[in-house]
Amino acid sequence: MNKAEELKKIVRDKYSEIALQSKEQNEASCCGATGCGTVDYAIFADNYTELEGYNPDADLGLGCGVPTEFAQISKGQTVVDLGSGAGNDCFVARALVGEGGKVIGVDMTEAMIAKARENADKLGFNNVEFRQGEIEALPIAANRADVVISNCVLNLVPDKRQAFAETFRVLKPGGHFSISDVVLVGDLPEGIVQASEMYAGCVSGAIQKEEYLQIIREVGFENITVQKEKAIHVPDEILQDYLDAAGIQAFRESNTGIYSITVYGSKPTENLACAPGSGCC
Repeated sequence: MNKAEELKKIVRDKYSEIALQSKEQNEASCCGATGCGTVDYAIFADNYTELEGYNPDADLGLGCGVPTEFAQISKGQTVVDLGSGAGNDCFVARALVGEGGKVIGVDMTEAMIAKARENADKLGFNNVEFRQGEIEALPIAANRADVVISNCVLNLVPDKRQAFAETFRVLKPGGHFSISDVVLVGDLPEGIVQASEMYAGCVSGAIQKEEYLQIIREVGFENITVQKEKAIHVPDEILQDYLDAAGIQAFRESNTGIYSITVYGSKPTENLACAPGSGCC
């Protein structure tokens, strides 16, 4: 098994476990799996409870932002959610697109897809669909989406360039994305970088903020804007599972920053996706 597949297995196993728990169980434990010794998502998550379309059964407390807040979603549009989990952001997006729109959630974890479909069935939605697949190879046709959203997921994808290339491919010319994610400014200690639990916890898989934005530029997006940014404080009681006291102190003094950002980018109106090899010509 190569490194990328190993990381995907770590994430798939962890999120399969999370899918079987409630939001309260996830927040009371660490990273949604009792006794796993990793990041508590409560330090990342924003409050959704006042948003139209919010469904508590779909909220596992796993996000690091509210991408729909800045996504400029309109009635009748088609929205794709990358890493849709139990459907939380999809149901909020559905309230924005209305009955005449369409929402497609994509997740690689079978248990999450099953939970999301169950939630959609209970709500009686016929315009919210969940597809199992990987973000690096989205099961969606080119030029399909008006808007792509994602919430604290792309940091878990080993090949982030391919993930953004796929985002570009599925967007219509003139479409845009609004993605919340975790990025770094400065270098994490090796003890954190090498911890599989910290990868599943959305920390060690994060890349440098400037590299993240550069990838978005290089795959062809324009009008790139950081819509929101907040610093994430990882408590000492989590860090002590990976670092000794001296390591924690050095980390605190290093000024390395872990940030939740929500980023916007748009696909040019000319159909650049129909370049050779794009799959749409």
